[in-house]
Amino acid sequence: MKTQEQTQQKEINVIINIQSELKVPKGNYNSFGKYKYRSAEDILEALKPLLKKYNVILKLSDTIKVIGNKIFLKSTAKIWFGEGHKSVAVSFGFAELSEHKGMSAEQATGTASSYARKYALNGLFLIDETESDADHDNKKEVARKPVLNADTEAFGKAVEYLMKGGSIDAIKQKYEVSQEVEVKLLKSI
Repeated sequence: MKTQEQTQQKEINVIINIQSELKVPKGNYNSFGKYKYRSAEDILEALKPLLKKYNVILKLSDTIKVIGNKIFLKSTAKIWFGEGHKSVAVSFGFAELSEHKGMSAEQATGTASSYARKYALNGLFLIDETESDADHDNKKEVARKPVLNADTEAFGKAVEYLMKGGSIDAIKQKYEVSQEVEVKLLKSI
């Protein structure tokens, strides 16, 4: 008969094996935000063979939590082992329930559930979301162009450039040019 300690170690090893074997590439692309991502559905598809291989059950559930004046959907991911259906590992994910333009209440709830489940699964299976993730602030600072103001030395140089046959488009590539400053530039030549 196995001791309780041996059983616990076996269960921990199964979780470690699943965590190390699980590979879920970011196979989806958001063309609006220009980033790759993986969904909760992608994670679940990749998990199914591993869950079967190690004879474990994954259960996902959602509850609503009110914190202050905000409503959150809390997702719980649990691993259950066949013998006695004992829960071994638990992870949580949260998403704020809010209205989205063009979505029904049901669609907004489904979106929050999918988002929260994704992060509960990420925590349980050690899935890193830092690289190219829309929800992670890892974007490099975009160098902003200097603003061209009418009362600066740069404005005078821009006028000289235009007088010598330069283009307004070339100036706009180098500077942020408001419509008002553009009109002043064009009137100056």
